[in-house]
Amino acid sequence: MYAGGVPDDLPPLNALRTFAVAARQRSFTRAAQELHVTQTAVSHQIRLLEEHLGVSLFLRLPRRLELTAEGEAYARELSPAFDRVADATAALKTRPRREILAVTTMPSLATCWLTPRLGDFIARHPRIDVRLISTERFIDFAREPMDVGIRFGYGRYAGLRSERLMEDELFPVCSPTLLRGPARRRALDLRRHPLLHDDSTDNWRRWLRAARIGNVDPEQGHIFSDASLTLQAAAAGLGVAMGRRVLVEGELAAGRLVRPFALSVPCDPAYYLVTLDQTAALPRVRAFRAWVVSNAAGPSTDS
Repeated sequence: MYAGGVPDDLPPLNALRTFAVAARQRSFTRAAQELHVTQTAVSHQIRLLEEHLGVSLFLRLPRRLELTAEGEAYARELSPAFDRVADATAALKTRPRREILAVTTMPSLATCWLTPRLGDFIARHPRIDVRLISTERFIDFAREPMDVGIRFGYGRYAGLRSERLMEDELFPVCSPTLLRGPARRRALDLRRHPLLHDDSTDNWRRWLRAARIGNVDPEQGHIFSDASLTLQAAAAGLGVAMGRRVLVEGELAAGRLVRPFALSVPCDPAYYLVTLDQTAALPRVRAFRAWVVSNAAGPSTDS
């Protein structure tokens, strides 16, 4: 036997099938009709099988065909074997095919919002396998095999159908450890802590202006390449981050981050669901759209 578990000396499968039909029909002529081949072809396959086995399977009498004792025993064994092959083939053909749903979004949303909720979608749609691509790059849907994306911006994406998914707002967040001691009794003094930024200082500048805090430099502090890294740094007590509500809901609910100030400012960009027109009607895309829209509109979760 080889590694796959099939014997090396297995007879030719076409010859086995021909023998099984001829044994059931007790006639090479009727077997040829059933198999849509010539009687000569049936005789050739039977001789090939007999040579392989080293036994005679049929008695070729003047007016009839009879199985030998060996042929009779062999036919009895082959019949259920072919039935099992037929049953296995039918079961495979009727089994629902799994679909792959390719989703792309930015790392921060994938880490903080989408992935913690994704188990619910998978449970609701067990025949769909999710392929999540987390990247800051805007994937070209026309060139790469992508079904749906969630983007943070203004909704204008060439060649894509765009649907506003959810809005966001900005407010400072920090580790609870920064609010110990005197900070429990008064507002957190931002001058005493580094500001944490993701790529840009604009969000801090906007919030400080709305809060009418003029003695804090919005440029100072540490910069991280991704919002989820910024929030991790805040949870580690490295400073105060400007959080987006959608991204910090879970951390706030779990108590890993807190809001030292009540003030929030609206976020100009929003989250958009995008897809190609020609793939929007696919069942897997429609299922994901319905699920993600419901989650975007529903209550927050820290699951």
